[in-house]
Amino acid sequence: MAEHNPAVEAAMEGELALLTPKVRRSPDRVGALLHPEFHEFGASGRHWSRAAIIASLAATTEPGARPVAVSALRGVQLAPDLVHLTYDTEYDGSRAHRSSLWRRTEGRWLLWFHQATPYSERAT
Repeated sequence: MAEHNPAVEAAMEGELALLTPKVRRSPDRVGALLHPEFHEFGASGRHWSRAAIIASLAATTEPGARPVAVSALRGVQLAPDLVHLTYDTEYDGSRAHRSSLWRRTEGRWLLWFHQATPYSERAT
């Protein structure tokens, strides 16, 4: 049985919130979960800045969109203020292995780095 870890649980809660259409459509809600130095290497290979990902999510997330399917979510606390999460997603037939680093900043857990790597069923 996994050990209860409030830091990992807080990071997981934030990560899952970021995958919901309600949060993704709101620049304020997304911004509240992203570290000021956030950056991402997306499944497309594009490097995303904080401002670019906030704008893109708000512009492309349709009201009533279904949530991203998440599986194999795991987390480990690497240091007192750093949590690493890994998981897989599936959305509209596209799959990705995902990795996120969450940093505790001024008492809040914020997403600092994210990377998505696409994969097919055969590649797992």
